[in-house]
Amino acid sequence: MSLVPTRTQRITGWILTGLISVFLLFDSVIKIFTVESAFEGANNLGWTIEQMPTVGWILLVCLVLYLVPRTELAGAILLTGYLGGAIATHLRVESPLLSHTLFPIYVAIFIWAGLLLRSGSARRILSSRENEPHRKLEGAQVSQGRSRGWESQ
Repeated sequence: MSLVPTRTQRITGWILTGLISVFLLFDSVIKIFTVESAFEGANNLGWTIEQMPTVGWILLVCLVLYLVPRTELAGAILLTGYLGGAIATHLRVESPLLSHTLFPIYVAIFIWAGLLLRSGSARRILSSRENEPHRKLEGAQVSQGRSRGWESQ
C-alpha cells in the first residue's frame, strides 16, 4: 500500500468515516440525553441511567478527536479502547457472540479502514520500518539492516 492515498482511496475513506461517524454520533447523543430506548439496552448490560451521559460524552470526545485531521490517530486509538470496553461488557453479561459481543470489532474495522484509506499521515505512522529509507547515522553506516562500526554485545 502506498503511503499517499489516491483520490479514490481518500473519497472511500471519508465515506466510511462518515458512515461510522453518523452511527457513533447517534449513539453518543442518545446516551447524553438518556433516551429511554438506549437506557433499556444499557440497563440490560448493567449500566445505570446516571452513568449514561458520562459514557456518551466520552464517546463524543473520542469521535471529535477521530474527525479532526491533526488528532485522527489518537481518536482512532481512543475509540478502539472504548469499543474494547463494549466487548468486555458484552462478555460479562454473556451476550450473543456474533450479533452483540463482536459488533464493536466490526465498528473498529470501519474506523481503521476509513482512517487508513483517507489519511497519508496515519499510513506513514503505522507503516512498517521496512518502508523507511536507510539512513546514515553519525559514525555508523546502515546497510541492509546491519550497522558497521558498532559491535553487537
